[in-house]
Amino acid sequence: MLKSIFVLLFSSIILFGSDIKWEKDIVAAVERANQEHKPLMVVVTKQGCRWCEVLKDNTLKDPKVVSAVNQGFVAYEGVVDEGTVPNSLMTSGTPATWFIKGKTPMFEPIMGAVDSENFLKALDIVTKEYIKSVPKK
Repeated sequence: MLKSIFVLLFSSIILFGSDIKWEKDIVAAVERANQEHKPLMVVVTKQGCRWCEVLKDNTLKDPKVVSAVNQGFVAYEGVVDEGTVPNSLMTSGTPATWFIKGKTPMFEPIMGAVDSENFLKALDIVTKEYIKSVPKK
């Protein structure tokens, strides 16, 4: 009985206590994405942006989203106010979520605080397109 409770508690901590593994800088993120043959997900935010907080606190904390991003993507958050967003990824609004292959955006950015279900659909589309674009060995 005690063992079952421990396993349940430990599983809950792992499931709900995990976060997206964010790279600290864009150069390292691009390098890691290329080395691991994964698309790069760049989330562009701005301090004080209400919808950025909604995206980060809801969608990007959803255990299914966290798992999908950590398994299939390299993630980087660029903050406009901190000057950590490459000029080529600047948008007129935030949040903006870009998906990059190599150094080239795969699509136009997803704008706004997308809910978890639609974000997961977008991740699936990006994954399928990325796989199609990788040369076969």
